[in-house]
Amino acid sequence: MDWDSSQYLKFKAERTQPAIDLVNRINVDNPEKIIDIGCGPGNSTQVLAGRFPDAYIVGVDKSEEMISAAKKSYPNLDFNICDAGTELSQLDSDFDIVFSNACIQWIPDHANLITNMLNLLKRNGILAVQIPMNFNEPIHKIVSELTASGKWKKYFINPSVYYTLSQSEYFDILSEISEEFHIWETVYYHVMKSHNDILEWYRGTGLRPYLDVLPDDKKTEFEADFMENIVRRYPKQKNGDIIFRFPRFFFTAKPKR
Repeated sequence: MDWDSSQYLKFKAERTQPAIDLVNRINVDNPEKIIDIGCGPGNSTQVLAGRFPDAYIVGVDKSEEMISAAKKSYPNLDFNICDAGTELSQLDSDFDIVFSNACIQWIPDHANLITNMLNLLKRNGILAVQIPMNFNEPIHKIVSELTASGKWKKYFINPSVYYTLSQSEYFDILSEISEEFHIWETVYYHVMKSHNDILEWYRGTGLRPYLDVLPDDKKTEFEADFMENIVRRYPKQKNGDIIFRFPRFFFTAKPKR
């Protein structure tokens, strides 16, 4: 799957806010070494740098396009290619903070993945993770219904592209493999100025896996069907704005001593 950093950053403030909120929940005194897993175009890595200016910070991502954009935007920080699903064991294991914002939903086997992330930490280090948790929102229902419809299902052999677990499943994983953990959820109420803004948002993330497998001559038609459903499911407020709810799940954890 190819990622487009410019499309992703059209809503930079909204996408960065959960990273800010997560960073502000990290309680580590004078961390020396931090890694941002799934750093994307570097906006979350820069948040870490602002919070911990004396630490060495590196951002890693599977996408060459994202890493290129991150290096261009934040030349004072280090960024490297790394597939978090298969290559974490090749990284150092002496980080004070392992951070991941809106990344691991794209990676399978979260029990193993979270274990591998904890293994990158020093004894008293902290893992901090944020995962979109919006499967009950209209936007995800639209995608599920559309890709399963008679018109489109032939194009999507494996329509599910997310590996997100339930909150209780994360609780069970963390209780088994961590010394201490905290979990919480925040619902962000993003204000969109038009229905097209919602389409633009999803072009940068959730819609990309579907658009990538469609023939070029079908992409515009699929987006038109998607937009028709957005207009129907997201009513305008009295002033013309549209509320775009976005629940996100967070956890911090310490490795077992």
